[in-house]
Amino acid sequence: MSTAEALLLLKAFEESCNGWFWSTDEGGHVTYLSGSMCDLLGGGPEAFLGYEFTRLFIHVDEDSSGRRTLPFLLSKHSPFERLTVRAAVADNERCWSLSGRPQFDESGRFLGYRGSAVDVTEHRKSSEHASLLAQYDALTGLPNRRRMAEVLETNLRIARHQNTSCAIMLIDLDRFKQVNDTLGHPAGDQLLKQVAERVVRIVGHQESVFRLGGDEFQVVLRNNDNRGILGDLATDIIRSISQPYLIEGSRCIIGASIGIAVAPLDGDSKDELIRNADLALYASKGAGRGRFRFFSSELLKDAEDKRTLEEDLREALARGEMSVEYQPIVNARTNRMTGVEALVRWRHPVRGDVSPALFIPIAEEAGIIAQIGEWVLRKACADAAGWPRKLRVAVNVSPIQFSSERFPATVVNALAHSGLAPNQLELEITEGVFLSQSADTDTIFSALKELGVRLALDDFGTGYSSLGYLQSAPFDKIKIDQSFVRAATLPDSRNSAIIAAIVALAEALDMETTAEGIEYMDQLNLIRELRVSHAQGWIYSRALSSADLSEKLETGDWVIEPSGPARQRSARQSVYRRVGVIHDGRYEQAIIQNLSESGALIVGAIALNPDTLLVVDFGDGQLAFARVIRSDGRKHGVAFEQHLVDDGNGGLCTSHRVSPYLLSTMGLPTPSNPVVEDEGVSPTPLEKLAERLGLTLAPRRSLQHSSGSDGSGAGAYGDTATTIRDLSARYLDMFEGDEHSRERAKRDLRNHVLPRFGQLRLDEVSEADLFAWLAAKVEVEACPAGTDDRLHALLNQIWNLAVKLGLPGAESNPLERHSMGEWRAARHEALTAESALKLLEAAQSSSNRELKFILAMMMITGVRPGELLKAEWDHIDVEERHWTLPEIEAGRSRQAQLGDGAIRLLAALPRPAGSRYLVSNPRTGQPYRSIQGSWEAVKVKAGLPHVELDDLRYCAIEANEILARLRLSAEEAL
Repeated sequence: MSTAEALLLLKAFEESCNGWFWSTDEGGHVTYLSGSMCDLLGGGPEAFLGYEFTRLFIHVDEDSSGRRTLPFLLSKHSPFERLTVRAAVADNERCWSLSGRPQFDESGRFLGYRGSAVDVTEHRKSSEHASLLAQYDALTGLPNRRRMAEVLETNLRIARHQNTSCAIMLIDLDRFKQVNDTLGHPAGDQLLKQVAERVVRIVGHQESVFRLGGDEFQVVLRNNDNRGILGDLATDIIRSISQPYLIEGSRCIIGASIGIAVAPLDGDSKDELIRNADLALYASKGAGRGRFRFFSSELLKDAEDKRTLEEDLREALARGEMSVEYQPIVNARTNRMTGVEALVRWRHPVRGDVSPALFIPIAEEAGIIAQIGEWVLRKACADAAGWPRKLRVAVNVSPIQFSSERFPATVVNALAHSGLAPNQLELEITEGVFLSQSADTDTIFSALKELGVRLALDDFGTGYSSLGYLQSAPFDKIKIDQSFVRAATLPDSRNSAIIAAIVALAEALDMETTAEGIEYMDQLNLIRELRVSHAQGWIYSRALSSADLSEKLETGDWVIEPSGPARQRSARQSVYRRVGVIHDGRYEQAIIQNLSESGALIVGAIALNPDTLLVVDFGDGQLAFARVIRSDGRKHGVAFEQHLVDDGNGGLCTSHRVSPYLLSTMGLPTPSNPVVEDEGVSPTPLEKLAERLGLTLAPRRSLQHSSGSDGSGAGAYGDTATTIRDLSARYLDMFEGDEHSRERAKRDLRNHVLPRFGQLRLDEVSEADLFAWLAAKVEVEACPAGTDDRLHALLNQIWNLAVKLGLPGAESNPLERHSMGEWRAARHEALTAESALKLLEAAQSSSNRELKFILAMMMITGVRPGELLKAEWDHIDVEERHWTLPEIEAGRSRQAQLGDGAIRLLAALPRPAGSRYLVSNPRTGQPYRSIQGSWEAVKVKAGLPHVELDDLRYCAIEANEILARLRLSAEEAL
């Protein structure tokens, strides 16, 4: 090929705009640039001769080491290939793969570079799209399992380096399979999308929520180990997911179970943390679903115990270890026994009596529940046939057992072999049998009724309640679950209204009712008033063997006089639990009883004086500071300095945990070193430990200021009460009739305010303390955005109450002097107008076309980046000049006023067709997940690498200057 032909080929290549050529001199100045590239840069070839080559381009693939930047590569005087760059002009998205070779003369002197570039725009878009698909779930748009692994590894590495924490939540949907099976997979996909939206709304950050696959989701929360906050968040997620869905015209109800693990105490590696969260999830599902559970070291042991128990259970029937006992069911008016419920018991040769709540779920999972259920049915029928008088016997039927087409034949066989009359047999069926309702279900119901046996709907209202069940299934009785009975007589309980509604429904359908689990006389009196026909519980009798029951029936009808405590006590847990007690340089073993969230009764420690400070070691890193409020020999009532929180399993736990090694490093006694010499110094080791944990302890004071005698920590309040805790109790009393607001305020007080300020007097808390603590909630503790504003409002109301009551230390309200925004602005050094304009100028050359508008809107309105990225056009009322900002946490939004500058900027915002979002990605029409990458490039280009995105909200610049820099006059905008 001749030189002329080669030149023609090169010229054709240049004119195709798919590539171009370049050359520089030894100083890096342009000596040649293809015309197609000059046109793109906005000038002719002569315009760029002598221009510094590196200033023409923006680096796209710059790595963190800086070794792949264009200036660095040119300075090396070495060949380079495939450096991706973009022209430094506005609105340009084309990317080029740049290559170059250094040129030298015969003496080896560097002369410059010659090189070429190839258009890789489409290839790069394809790669970015493939990368997006590889890390994000195509259905929900959430990050996927692969992305989760990367994020979790990063967060754990940061936690180790900064000595902080990282929590994960595994979320598994309950009853999702039924939606897929009944409505089809497209409906299931729609349901998963809605679930994802609800979880993101609760958590507040889409990049913290991951879809692992199927119906499994995961939440990763950095720097959060407060189990009170985590438990409340889990509760909110479960409650939100459990609300009804409308899918293709059908109403669907599902649930969720959650397992929680927190690094480093629950594991400091990704695999270990996920395994332990999975164990916690398994435990929450095993405990009844629809709840959360924290990981504990006991779960590892429980998993092994469960495996062993399953093996033993398979042999229990053959070994004769199982038996059936019978609990009387009594006419609530006459106290005459009308029937019994058959209850299976298992006496293990080593473990002793094993609770049915433990072995029944294992039997269901192991697939042996039908075998056990059939044996119980046969045994109950045979026993009942041999009693001296005819009694109705109720037998529980598992949904798995009921779904078998052989079940009616099994009932027939049991009745035939025992000789029991069919109307003496009552089968108790839970609502779970209706989940897979089909023609077979209806056939089984019909067959059982034709036999003449009675049917009872068990645990009504606790499962998958639907009045349609009562219409289609021929039940004779409704059993009211004991969860409704237990709290029915407590103040503010609505359970009595629920029971009354169930009774009215049963009477209208000509059904009997039985209330389970009655233990107190006031409960019995209530269910009698509500016209419940039958009662069952320990107030009449515990379960009896067949022989003991037969003996009771020898004399005829058995009338049982109720016997039990007069009134139900407030919720407290009667426990028998070994704990450690640390005080006065000693570590002692003790027993804890009557545990509540605010106090406990400790038995076994040596005599302690009232007001003694001690630490209760619950094990597993759970340390609770407490003060003795009363003492009787070796029995001590204590009030916890920080309330315990729900552990998700019906128990209580501390909100934080500490390393077991911390005690010895702080000079405190431990189980292995139970006595440490008390040096009598101040502060004491316990006070140092409290300071290390960030806990403010109550000063020693007289008993008139101490907590109530029941250890609740509530304390009497009045005009002399001056602590934040006492004042908070009075504040909560103001919410009478608004239980939702009261519960929300109570949660914020328990999780945030009281641990820091609860034991302090009003005059011990300064304005600087309050505002610094509020700011740290979001900036340091990584609480959801808006937490500081919400807590500011809460404290402001509490202080106003104190001022109104004229309490000591409350002569004025320090929180009324400044809003959170004013305080932040005063604390931050305001960004100068000059710096702001530099940033806007740099943003105009960003490949992100919306970035300049985002930055300008933050400067003018002071909104948060997260709020702006989620904002929609429908949130803005131009006539009223207010902007309803999107929810920054579940159920809460706020409004911002819009000035002239904001209105003019909104009018100039580009609005892609079909997009409802204020600022959106032009390619997808969806909001940006993050602008951090674009922002980092802009601040470096502006020469302001130290500026943070949030600093733009406190900018000392007029709106007109911002609009002028964006080249938006008032007339153009309007």
